[in-house]
Amino acid sequence: MAFTIFLIIIGFIFVMQSAIPFLLKRTVAFGVTIPEGHTDDPIIALYKKKYAVITFITGLLLLITYFIWAKNSDLSEETIILTGLAIQFAIIFLSMGLYFYFHAKTTRLKRVNQWGLHLKQVRVTDLAIRTKDEMLPSFVYALPMIIAVGLIAYTATQYNSMPDMIPTHWGPNGQADAFSEKTPFSVIALLLILLVMQGMMLAINVFTKQSGIKLNAAKRKTSQVQQLSFRKYTSWFLFMTSVLTTVLFGFLQLTTIHEGLGNRVLMLALPLGFALIILIATAIYAFKVGQGGARIDVAVEDESVTGITDFDEDKYWKVGIFYLNKNDPSIFVEKRFGVGWTINFGNPIGYLIVFGPILLILAITFLL
Repeated sequence: MAFTIFLIIIGFIFVMQSAIPFLLKRTVAFGVTIPEGHTDDPIIALYKKKYAVITFITGLLLLITYFIWAKNSDLSEETIILTGLAIQFAIIFLSMGLYFYFHAKTTRLKRVNQWGLHLKQVRVTDLAIRTKDEMLPSFVYALPMIIAVGLIAYTATQYNSMPDMIPTHWGPNGQADAFSEKTPFSVIALLLILLVMQGMMLAINVFTKQSGIKLNAAKRKTSQVQQLSFRKYTSWFLFMTSVLTTVLFGFLQLTTIHEGLGNRVLMLALPLGFALIILIATAIYAFKVGQGGARIDVAVEDESVTGITDFDEDKYWKVGIFYLNKNDPSIFVEKRFGVGWTINFGNPIGYLIVFGPILLILAITFLL
C-alpha cells in the first residue's frame, strides 16, 4: 500500500510542478513582473515550455523507474518509503533549480530590453471592492475547533477505560506503529495538535481576508472578478482542509478510546481517502482557479488602456519567492510562483502565524 501511495504522490508532484508556469498571472513569469505588452513574448513562452517539459519528462522517467524497480525487487516497506521520499525531493529540487535558472534569465531579459521603461506604473485601488469579498467569515473556522474541544472533554470522561499505551503515530497501512504511556497529556496530545492546526488555518483566513486586493491597471474589471473568485475559492479550500483534518484526527482519537471501532480496512481507507481528496481538490483548485484567479474565465469587457502597467514590485521579491516589504501592512500576499499565499517577511506577525504553530506541534510531540 505504501508503494501505491508514493506512486500517486510522485505523479501528483511532477504534474503540478510542470504546470505551475501556466497557472500564474500573465504579468508574472518566474517571479518577475512582466509589463503589459510583453506578456506574450516568445522567449518567455519558450522558458515556460522548457521548464515544463524538463520537469515533466524527468518526473515521468523517475516514476517509471521507481515502479519497475519496486515491482521486480524484494524490498522492505522501509526501503520503498525512503526511496519514494528521495524521488519526491529530487523532483522538487529539480523544479527549484530550473526556477532559479529561468528567474535569472527572465530578469536579464527584462533588464536588457528595458521592458516597462516608457510605461507609467500605476497602483489601482477600489475602495468598494471589500464589500464584494465572499471569503468565509472567521467564525466558520471555529466550528471544527468546537468539535476538537468536545473530543477533549469526551476523552477526559473515558480516561480510565483507555489502554495503557496510547498510539502516537500511524504507518502507511493505517496501523499504529508508535506508542506512549497513558497520561492526562498523552491521551489528548493528538487533539491538541489538531487544535493548533485549526487555529493556524483560522488565523490564515483572518489575515488573508485583510490582505490587499491588487488589481491589474490595464484590465481592472477582469482582474477584479478574478481576484474576488480567487479569494473565495481559497477560503473554501482552506475550510475544506480544516474539516477533513478534523474528521481524520477525530476518527483516530475515537479508535484510541474505543479500540474495536476501527477495523483494518477502515483504518487503511480513511487516511488514504483523506490524502486522495486533498490531492484531487488541490489539482482542481489549481487548474480551475490558478494564481490570483488567472484561469477563471471572465465575461467582462475591459476598456482599452494603453501606456500604463502595474507597479513593479520586483525589488520586494527576493529571487521572486520571498516577499520582504516593511511598508506593506499585508501579512499574507499572493505567491509569484505557485498557487496560494505566502507571508510578508517584512511583517513579524507572519512569522508568528506560520512558525508559531509548527513550534507548538514540535513541542507537543517532544513531550510525548
